[in-house]
Amino acid sequence: MRTIDWVDGAIELVDQTLLPDRCVMLRVTTVDELIDAIRRLAVRGAPALGVAGAFGVALADGDTAAIARLRAARPTAVNLAWGVDQAAACLPQGRDAVLDRALRVRDEDIAACTAMGERGADLLDGDSLRIMTICNTGGLACVERGTALGVVQTLHERGRLAEVLALETRPLLQGARLTTWELARMGAPHRLVADSAGPYLLARGGVDAVLIGADRIAANGDTANKIGSYALALGAARAGVPFIVVAPETTIDAATPSGDHIEIEDRADHEVVEIRGVRLAPEGTRTANPAFDVTPHDLITAIVTDRRVIRP
Repeated sequence: MRTIDWVDGAIELVDQTLLPDRCVMLRVTTVDELIDAIRRLAVRGAPALGVAGAFGVALADGDTAAIARLRAARPTAVNLAWGVDQAAACLPQGRDAVLDRALRVRDEDIAACTAMGERGADLLDGDSLRIMTICNTGGLACVERGTALGVVQTLHERGRLAEVLALETRPLLQGARLTTWELARMGAPHRLVADSAGPYLLARGGVDAVLIGADRIAANGDTANKIGSYALALGAARAGVPFIVVAPETTIDAATPSGDHIEIEDRADHEVVEIRGVRLAPEGTRTANPAFDVTPHDLITAIVTDRRVIRP
C-alpha cells in the first residue's frame, strides 16, 4: 500500500487521522484541500510531505500564490519546501513537466527508503535486536517502507529483530496509533511504551539501539524530530546505547547552520488538553505544545541516509 500517490489527475492519500480504527483513502483535488490535509496531519512525515508538495504543484496548475501557501504549510519539515521547489522549477516547461518531476520525487522516495533500510540494517550488529523508536517513521511517513521503521522492517525480514519498543508519542499518539498499526501489519514483535518510560528502559539495559527519523537535519548534524527525541538521545547517551537518525539526503538542509536556526512549530492547545475530543484538562487550560525538538549532533551516533552513513 502506498501512503500517497497520483491517481487519475488527483492526489490520493491515507487519512492518518482515522487510523488505526479505519484505513480510508482521501482524494485531494485542490491545493487548499492539500494544505488542510497537511495541517491537520492527514498526511505527515517529512518524506511524504515532500511528495505531497511536489504533487501539490501539479494541482496548482501554475497558481504561484497557491504554491507559496503550500510551501509554508508546515515550517519545520524541510522536505515539504524541497518537494514544492523540485516541481516548481519545471513550471516554465509546462504542466506535464511538473507532473513528471513530481512522479520522479515519488519514485526516488521509494528507492531511498529501500536503500536506508538496507544501510541501516547493515550498520547494526547482532542477530536478536531490541529497537526503540518514537513517532511514526514507516511507510505512512513516506510512500512505502519508511525511514527508521524501514530499517526495522529490513531487520525483521532478515530474521534479526527481537522486538520493537514503540513510544506512544504524545500528544497526538503517532506511535500508539500508527507505528503499532504498521508493526502489526508486518508481523514484527512489539510493545507500546509511555513516552516518559523510554529513558528508564534504556538505563535498565533493555534496548540495543534507538532509531528515529528527522524533519530537518542542520549542516552540523543537529536534528529536529518529533518532541521527545531529545530525551531519548540523553537517555541513550547515558546508557551507552547507539542513537541513530534515519532520513533521506533531502532532509539535510545545508542552508541551516545548526539546530538553533531551525524553526520549531508550535501547535494548538486542543492537541494537549484533549484526546479524540475527550477533554483531559479544565476548560481554559493553556499549553506549551512544540511539535518537535532538536537533538544536538554530539548525542547522535550516526545519521543514515539513502547514500551514506554520517558520524557527527
